[in-house]
Amino acid sequence: MHLHLVKKDFLLAKKYWIVLLIAAVVLPVFIQTKLTAGGEFPAFFLSTLYVVFLLFNTVSMMEDKYRGAALLCATPYTRTALVAAKYLFIFSVFFGCFILYTLAVLLSPVTISMIDMYDFGRALLLFTVIFGVLIPVQYRFGYEKSRYIFFFLVFLTPFVLPGIMKALQHDNAGTMSPLPFSSPLLGLLFVLLAFVIGGISLSITIRIYSTRNL
Repeated sequence: MHLHLVKKDFLLAKKYWIVLLIAAVVLPVFIQTKLTAGGEFPAFFLSTLYVVFLLFNTVSMMEDKYRGAALLCATPYTRTALVAAKYLFIFSVFFGCFILYTLAVLLSPVTISMIDMYDFGRALLLFTVIFGVLIPVQYRFGYEKSRYIFFFLVFLTPFVLPGIMKALQHDNAGTMSPLPFSSPLLGLLFVLLAFVIGGISLSITIRIYSTRNL
């Protein structure tokens, strides 16, 4: 059931697949070549965030335009299934971007670095925190109202992106966490924490959506 709903989201965004697939490969290469050593984390994180955000916003726009939520709620699909499928869609795109990034590292004529488990874990954690807030907000206020928040964030991106890139790169090149764990183990802990935060966000969104009038 959930897979059919995830497939539905991918079909809604099918017009943008080619552009976003290219962006998922080209953007991290471009960003990393503009940074000094340690640029693999911001390159992967920022490019993935950009691709997933555009897909998420596109699907939300299409569903709002054709009243998809109201129509789906008239089907045997439960609201819990609809919300869970949205999270599966977001995280499947994230992991898809990771696969494309890996292919870009292996096939790019430009020398770029692979991200390790530590960088993957904290990228997933930051990603989960961001969308763990955005998704409940959209379900609470609807696309029409929440899109102004999204457009505001997009408008600010050109102004704050250079600072974010420098901060992420500086953090990547800085001292590792003082916790007594190895880098791969710390990355696994970040992944676990990301799933915990994602689960909390999912339960909040389900509670919000169950009380909404469509």
